[in-house]
Amino acid sequence: MEPVALPLGRPREERADAARNRAHLIDVARQMVEELGADKVTMDGLAERAGLGKGTVFRRFGTRAGIFHALLDEEEKHFQQRVMSGPPPLGPGAPAVERLVAFGRARLDFLLEHTVLARASLDTGQPVPVNDSPSLFHVQMLLGEARPDAAASGTLALQLVAALEGPILLYLQASDDPGAPDPGAVGHDLIASWQVLVESVCQG
Repeated sequence: MEPVALPLGRPREERADAARNRAHLIDVARQMVEELGADKVTMDGLAERAGLGKGTVFRRFGTRAGIFHALLDEEEKHFQQRVMSGPPPLGPGAPAVERLVAFGRARLDFLLEHTVLARASLDTGQPVPVNDSPSLFHVQMLLGEARPDAAASGTLALQLVAALEGPILLYLQASDDPGAPDPGAVGHDLIASWQVLVESVCQG
């Protein structure tokens, strides 16, 4: 087995000017999405509107999809804050099963609310993500409380997160189809199914 290099000391902090540029670019990109739509946002257009060089934009985001990934990441931070310290049942203070059901409802609402950003952040040159680490960690933690015997391996948490996020990713990829189902109907059905799945698993 190859030795693994461990980082020494604290990670290097972002320079103040780089942090300002990042915050400015994200604010401008968000405004452009609201005003023009995601399909009209380009790397060149963002650089011009932000008053920064194209090289700065490319270094910050890498690709056009990276712009939307950064915007989605900002929204994700707000969502995770609600999960970790918001009111119950999504936040702490409710029984594990209730929190799992509430998490699925909130997560599906979040993904559907940010469909435009999520679709635009999918890089066609990269594999579609299967799950998201904060969701997996949270579901594993709650399963450990509700069904410690079944949750020990981590496989059940992985399957639950895939069941939660996988259908949304498929919907995002197919939503250009005129025959695609209504997002509200998709969300309602998935939330109802998630509750049945969680309650069945935790009562097993």
